[in-house]
Amino acid sequence: MASAARDGKVAPSPSLPLATLIGRELRGGGSERPLVRYGHFGFAKRGEDYFLVEPDCLRVPGEPSSAFSVFAVFDGHNGVSAAVFSKEHLLEHVMSAVPQGIGRDDWLQALPRALVAGFVKTDIDFQRKGEASGTTATLVVVDGFTVTVASVGDSRCILDTQGGVISLLTVDHRLEENVEERERVTASGGEVSRLNLCGGQEVGPLRCWPGGLCLSRSIGDTDVGEFIVPIPHVKQVKLSNAGGRLIIASDGIWDALSSEAAAQACRGLPAELAAKLVVKQALKTSGLKDDTTCVVVDIIPSDHSSTPPSLSPKKSQNKLRSLLFGRRSHSSVGKLGDKSASFGSVEELFEEGSAMLEERLGRNFPSKANPRCAICQVDQAQFEDLVADNGGGCCSAPSAQWSGPYLCSDCRKKKDAMEGKRSSRSTACR
Repeated sequence: MASAARDGKVAPSPSLPLATLIGRELRGGGSERPLVRYGHFGFAKRGEDYFLVEPDCLRVPGEPSSAFSVFAVFDGHNGVSAAVFSKEHLLEHVMSAVPQGIGRDDWLQALPRALVAGFVKTDIDFQRKGEASGTTATLVVVDGFTVTVASVGDSRCILDTQGGVISLLTVDHRLEENVEERERVTASGGEVSRLNLCGGQEVGPLRCWPGGLCLSRSIGDTDVGEFIVPIPHVKQVKLSNAGGRLIIASDGIWDALSSEAAAQACRGLPAELAAKLVVKQALKTSGLKDDTTCVVVDIIPSDHSSTPPSLSPKKSQNKLRSLLFGRRSHSSVGKLGDKSASFGSVEELFEEGSAMLEERLGRNFPSKANPRCAICQVDQAQFEDLVADNGGGCCSAPSAQWSGPYLCSDCRKKKDAMEGKRSSRSTACR
């Protein structure tokens, strides 16, 4: 039962003997399905921020045991169209790329690749609308104690866990700070420089030209060039049975607060109040210079109340837990498949940020007589019929050079444009 607020204070959570909690960690016990509590809050400057909250999704219709939750933040620019479109279609496209009839373990393993396909599909469909706006997108999937985060742009997701350990689950795709992305954009045909005033003086952050976008990855932005890619950085982690707190927010928060400041601003508070406190702390620090949107998600063992025990603000408890569980930075999180991480820590299951589709989709798709496009989910036979009806049109068959999974012509052209192999002005049949 959630702790009640009395006299303006949050009542303490019902406590369990410390030996019991440690025993559960050592045995790997606790509930397989934690409670998920969330809250969201924001202030609008331009009105281009949007968020998505889907706490009761089902992987298998009618089976409660297949439940998972989805949360997302979209920070639009040059209008709201791309943010609205992504909010309405991104999750649908991700789920369509997940193989049907698979179990939970296979679903979690397939999810990173499905997220890549879903982001690219959303971008292709939006660009067909011919609108010039763009958006960041940070999508978080919570399934039990496993958290999968996919992100393009500079909206972030942080994880606050046992003993006040803070992990960054996203990578900022800002040209100013990300050297690898600058090199990728210029190699693909983009120009990266600052705004040049009439007198030759350069001002402001690094931008990509044409268009002047400060980001190297986004959904939309048709006017910039398709070397600004929608391929997300994806990270998947498994929390300990102590749970944790996710803070997902647009750059209006992160331009004002560090990850540590955001986490500390709301420790010990229920998720809904926590989201408000993060936003208010950001406004107190820098004022309302940009849209500010924050979604807080608590992943709680089912035998605890509404705030994870690891997020208690009491210094004595934090000190004791630091001695028992150790204090680890996000750089020391266990690598892929590392089962030796101590209890109370976060196990890293997957992380990949490459902008190359061949690396992200892989080559181990099952062989079929009529394979389906790995991105748009169009069957090869259906696509060939469509091309025949149109006399070929602008859609040519994929070349033999691509050694990855089957892609239809539109998706092949999109891939080539993102890699600088084809003019971005002729990437799809519009």
